[in-house]
Amino acid sequence: MKVSLSWLTQYVDVDMPPEDLAEALTMAGLEVESVSDRYEYLDRVVVGRIAEIASHPQADNLKICQVDVGYRVIPVVCGAPNVKKDMLAPCALPGICLPDGNILKKDLIRGVTSEGMLCSEAELGLGASRAGIMELASKFSAGDPLNQALGLSDPVFEVDLTPNRADCLSIIGIGREVAAFKNTKVKYPEVSLPESFDDISNYTSVKILDPDFCPRYAAMLVVDVKVGPSPFWLQDRLISVGLKPINNVVDATNFVMMETGQPLHAFDFDRLAENRIVVRVAQQDETFTTLDQKERRLDPEMLMICDGEKPVAIGGVMGGLNSEVENATTRVLLESAYFDPVCIRKTAKKLVLSTDASHRFERGVDPKGTTAALHRVAQLIVEISSGKLISGTIDEHPKPLPDKIIDCSVNALNSHLGTRLDQNEIESFLRSIEFDVEKIDNDKLRVFPPSCRVDISRFEDLTEEIARLLGYDNIKTTFPLIPADDRKASRRVDSRARIKHLMTGMGFTEVINYSFINKLSCDRLQIRPDDPKRNQVEILNRLSEDQSVMRTSLVPGLLETMHRNLAMQNKNLKLFEMGNVFFSTGEIESQPIEVEMLAGLWTGIRNDALWFSEEINCDFYDLKGVVEELLKSLGVVNGAFTLMPPEFCCYTKPGYTAQVFITDEPLGLLGELHPNVLSNYDLKQTAYIFELNFDLLLKQIPTMKSARPIPKFPATARDITLIVDKNVEAQKILKCVETLDQDLVESLYLFDVFEGDPTPSDKKSISFRITYRSFQETLDDDKVNRIHKNIADSLLKEFDAALPA
Repeated sequence: MKVSLSWLTQYVDVDMPPEDLAEALTMAGLEVESVSDRYEYLDRVVVGRIAEIASHPQADNLKICQVDVGYRVIPVVCGAPNVKKDMLAPCALPGICLPDGNILKKDLIRGVTSEGMLCSEAELGLGASRAGIMELASKFSAGDPLNQALGLSDPVFEVDLTPNRADCLSIIGIGREVAAFKNTKVKYPEVSLPESFDDISNYTSVKILDPDFCPRYAAMLVVDVKVGPSPFWLQDRLISVGLKPINNVVDATNFVMMETGQPLHAFDFDRLAENRIVVRVAQQDETFTTLDQKERRLDPEMLMICDGEKPVAIGGVMGGLNSEVENATTRVLLESAYFDPVCIRKTAKKLVLSTDASHRFERGVDPKGTTAALHRVAQLIVEISSGKLISGTIDEHPKPLPDKIIDCSVNALNSHLGTRLDQNEIESFLRSIEFDVEKIDNDKLRVFPPSCRVDISRFEDLTEEIARLLGYDNIKTTFPLIPADDRKASRRVDSRARIKHLMTGMGFTEVINYSFINKLSCDRLQIRPDDPKRNQVEILNRLSEDQSVMRTSLVPGLLETMHRNLAMQNKNLKLFEMGNVFFSTGEIESQPIEVEMLAGLWTGIRNDALWFSEEINCDFYDLKGVVEELLKSLGVVNGAFTLMPPEFCCYTKPGYTAQVFITDEPLGLLGELHPNVLSNYDLKQTAYIFELNFDLLLKQIPTMKSARPIPKFPATARDITLIVDKNVEAQKILKCVETLDQDLVESLYLFDVFEGDPTPSDKKSISFRITYRSFQETLDDDKVNRIHKNIADSLLKEFDAALPA
């Protein structure tokens, strides 16, 4: 909502700087987003003195003026008939954006350089005259900015209103708020209907067929109208709030709408079939062409204003092309109505047609202000169009809205706000915004909100009004006298936070993607037809095809994020995401099954390039190490990795994919992305991903920590190298050692794998290091060697292995 200060001061006295007014409005609940001077563009217009005038060599109707602009004399080509030597006139300098939108530039006019423009009133938006350049008084000095010389300043406030404050969608509405905190009165415009003749009932009638959607409809008739441009003052008022002048009739309706908040409409009376109005709902698939020359398809929930044969306007939204006021119009039927806000909002949304009228109607206009606004616009149109008013007002009001009465307890209000206001103070606040108040007893007040305050209906609304009128800064901050008992975070929340902390500690960045993905994501990931990930939940009100189903995997989101980053040349990525995936149950009425997952992606180099190291690309074992470290840090000690069978590898590369188990229960997978998947997502470099079931992982995270004393005795290590079949997984050998249950084995790990000569082609060499320690004594070599030999013999037998030659 735009409010110009010059217009506002017509209704309320404002004796404070614009900045202070903006602050006061904001603190009253009407947030002022910006304040700008609408004459600021005149900084680039200066007072110019015409020093010399010469004829233009190429045009008889042009003159070359030497104009003194204060700091130098510039040539200006001018065609105005009233230009004369020593005359003072506005001179626009290059770079200014004129009110018509044109930007003035230094130019050649018929071969002569012109470095400015001598302007008329109309060209500067200061008047209607275009007959010649604007002549300034001799008291001004050349070079003075025009806005300063003429004292032109009109701050315009951009007010961001909340949806409930429909009463402030007008200049008078803002004026009421200013009057409240300035403790003054609003000066409402005087409405005096001009002399009229005959009776409107002899010319037209109004019939409301759907009173639920249109509780009130009023009309007046003006004849002998001369349609033409509006007077300058009216055009200037509309321009000041961002509206474009059209003609005197339409401008008058827009002026009163901005003044009072009541939208109005003008029909060409002679274009209305049978010269009457019928208010009804639209028929199914009925079509109608609006003023913007677009054909609209209607439905029975939309309210239509019709004549005796056809629709002529979409009620509360926009008029029709078939009843538009034109230059030849001589009789105008004026409409002022109250429409159901819900109906107007639905109509505007369905038609994707938001107008100044619908913006006000859908929030609620003053149901009792219908005829007052109608009389105001009729008065204006008669004045500026030389029209004649037909006597009488049609006011069909089949469904009056009841008056609102609210009882207010002083004690309850003070309890709600934490204040100590007395009854008289509360009454004074409410009367300052035009509420009527009656005292019932020493505690209670009976409050009658004005009809324009459609947002006030209950006691809590009154407390809000008192709070903002008192000033939120004047309400003391207090805290409830409730003991703040500490509550331990849930295990799920705590574990989720730990995982995020651990992942970021390993250099990964958390991403948050939409839960909606493309329906083709399963195809792009090569998911098998029988995979549960195919059980997608479709979105009924989808935003786009890329967000048409709920995700069954976090991987598509990570790949889309990778694609966006690669497009920005960010090629080294370590990403992870935690979130729910959704599986359809196949039943429309039932909720989808939700599973919380953890997924990660690594692509690019292993470490940042440094002067002392080479760039090495990350690989499968880097990501496997991340998952191992994550499980270890969470206290999960029974995790295992095993090769995933090729037939189960969908979006990962066969032979480069591992299943992750915890105590023989599948937890997830990790591996290199399949080349086909990379191609489907237009990814130009390989990547490694893991996806784990957080719900299952949570069950394995221990709730208690255990500890043991620091060893007093030294450890000793032995290595063992085995020649085994190429398909034997190292993890199985490690597990076998663990199952031997040797108490003195403290740890074991793989430190080498070798394939090639002299190892047979179907074999590989695997080397482990086993660490032994006793908590009771220092181990001697004989005892360690004996245990080590027993372990070696067991492994040789279990895996049909051999020792290296």
